[in-house]
Amino acid sequence: MIRTHQKKPCLMTKKEQVFQVFVLDWYEKCGRHNLPWRQDHEPYKILVSELMLQQTQVQRVIPKYEAFIKQYPTVQKLARAPLGDVLRLWQGLGYNRRAKFFLQCAQTITEEHQGVFPAEYTELLKLPGIGPYTAAAICTFAYNQSVELVETNVRQVYIHHFFKTKAEVTDKEILEQVKKTVPDGQARDWYAAVMDYGTHLKSLYGNNTRKVKGYSKQSKFKGSNREVRGAILRVLAKAPVTKSALWNELVGYEESKIQPQLDVLLQDNMIVFKKKQYQLP
Repeated sequence: MIRTHQKKPCLMTKKEQVFQVFVLDWYEKCGRHNLPWRQDHEPYKILVSELMLQQTQVQRVIPKYEAFIKQYPTVQKLARAPLGDVLRLWQGLGYNRRAKFFLQCAQTITEEHQGVFPAEYTELLKLPGIGPYTAAAICTFAYNQSVELVETNVRQVYIHHFFKTKAEVTDKEILEQVKKTVPDGQARDWYAAVMDYGTHLKSLYGNNTRKVKGYSKQSKFKGSNREVRGAILRVLAKAPVTKSALWNELVGYEESKIQPQLDVLLQDNMIVFKKKQYQLP
């Protein structure tokens, strides 16, 4: 069984100790132990999973993760890939800029770190496309470091057990509770447990993270500039097209948004215009 080895159990209240044992026991019985990114703790594979899981459901990520690792099994192989090929493989996940930043991150690790991922949080933060949560997740799931991290499922669990009657909760309050209850030497299992349990609670009770102070609902995708950019990239992932052919493919999208989003993609080097055709780089 998964058990805790807290160095200083006296720092936890009885409620916190019961909570800790309950979550780990729940994970042992009900957790998603077979998720592919839980079978291999290599930092590169953890990064692939974390970037894919941002704003994307687990069941949609699994086949994409497996296809990506098959195509690019190492950070060195990814670093040599053309951006266009990476974007094609990324289709269906959304937030296509993540693919670009991921490629840049792989190139930086290969060129500046000899292909070895940093193990320090502050060094990970210096890599392209890696923010505070992703850096903490790599520290946790790749290196089993007891760092404090917070994301939607972590919030769900701690609000449910410790702040259920509180009208507004801050991430600072949640992180203080997280720090007290992460079992020493078991951060990897603990956060996997909390994230699975948080998903379970959300299915039972809905999203309680709206109680977090400063909570902002994800912007609407339908009709957004992001939707238009995604549609453009889906067309170009099939083949290069002329401007008129692209417009024909984008029937149903607001015409006034198409050219501005083409310009954004060109400026970001996500697409190129060659020989009178738009295409992936």
